[in-house]
Amino acid sequence: MTREPPGCRRVNSLMLYTLRSITSHRSLYPERCATSSQDVFHAFHPNLKFVSKFLKPLLIGELAPEEPSQDRGKNSQITEDFRVLRKTAEDMNLFKTNHMFFLLHLAHIVALESIAWFTIFYFGNGWIPTLITAFVLATSQAQAGWLQHDYGHLSVYRKTMWNHIAHKFIIGHLKGASANWWNHRHFQHHAKPNIFQKDPDVNMLHTFVLGRWQPIEYGKKKLKYLPYNHQHEYFFLIGPPLLIPVYFQYQIFTTMISRKDWVDLVWAVSYYTRFFITYIPFYGILGALLFLSFVRFLESHWFVWVTQMNHIVMEIDQEPYRDWFSSQLSATCNVEQSFFNDWFSGHLNFQIEHHLFPTMPRHNLHKVAPLVKSLCAKHGIDYQEKPLLRALLDIIRSLKKSGELWLDAYLHK
Repeated sequence: MTREPPGCRRVNSLMLYTLRSITSHRSLYPERCATSSQDVFHAFHPNLKFVSKFLKPLLIGELAPEEPSQDRGKNSQITEDFRVLRKTAEDMNLFKTNHMFFLLHLAHIVALESIAWFTIFYFGNGWIPTLITAFVLATSQAQAGWLQHDYGHLSVYRKTMWNHIAHKFIIGHLKGASANWWNHRHFQHHAKPNIFQKDPDVNMLHTFVLGRWQPIEYGKKKLKYLPYNHQHEYFFLIGPPLLIPVYFQYQIFTTMISRKDWVDLVWAVSYYTRFFITYIPFYGILGALLFLSFVRFLESHWFVWVTQMNHIVMEIDQEPYRDWFSSQLSATCNVEQSFFNDWFSGHLNFQIEHHLFPTMPRHNLHKVAPLVKSLCAKHGIDYQEKPLLRALLDIIRSLKKSGELWLDAYLHK
């Protein structure tokens, strides 16, 4: 039996999502492809020469010029201008990493975990020290989540393998989750953001209806799994409180076990082993379990509000077959820059730039933003940027609006 080359499993995982965009175009080879599929492929793969060799066995043939292509109707000028923008960003060294930035970020996560333990050790396990410790640990977990996101996108080290190793350590040992589960889910989101049946982040399992198309369709078909006209209210009960403690935890472990992903499972178990060794002496087994659940509960609120303020308020629809630049702008928006906003969101307040350049180190996203704004202005594309509070409130407004669309269609169509 032949062994896969190092990194092959990860490369194939990434290519799975980019091939969804590429296979409908002229060629499976990005260097031959003058379409927007080249932009998708380039966005995910820093080393094009390395990954291109894995495409050779997948080549079936070339589409004849008269054959239909999903590229028809896309704006070729936007595509050309975006490639010029990317080349400019490369010339400005915006894909070059400041390693001290990520080292300090990791150090502050370790410091937060140390402060949490010391608080309980020194002040005891009373209600006030416990609450303080829980909030400190939730902060540590949220920040570790942003850091694993950096390594998962291959945006830190030049060598892909080092990113993989660091990613498994951070998401596994510092968070108790699975790198492969995250890769499989997150890169589908990046390839087709806010596209039903392609982006898992908008698969709400009938608990919410999103955008304009879905609530109207549900209404016309008289689908009423929940009272969607009240979804902006019950969001507070089943959205932020349950996503990480219940849904993600169940999905992560069932995925690792069903796929026999034992390496990720060992990393995840190492986190829980460390956590319980640290806190069982203070709370006992049941108390430590409840304490961990409360930390997850707090972290989940942080995660949901930050990730949804950039996406759920934007266009959510079926596949429109746009060019790469336009598709990302229609599905993402930004939040104003400040030191707090950058830290609080892991620089995902620059969601537009992150989606256009997912391998760009996050500390450089603000530098490329003026170039993106300029390109948007040139082509009349809306570049949305808003204050943090308004971005958070827009989540509720968006859910309320979609719920009203559902109710109107349910009653009258």
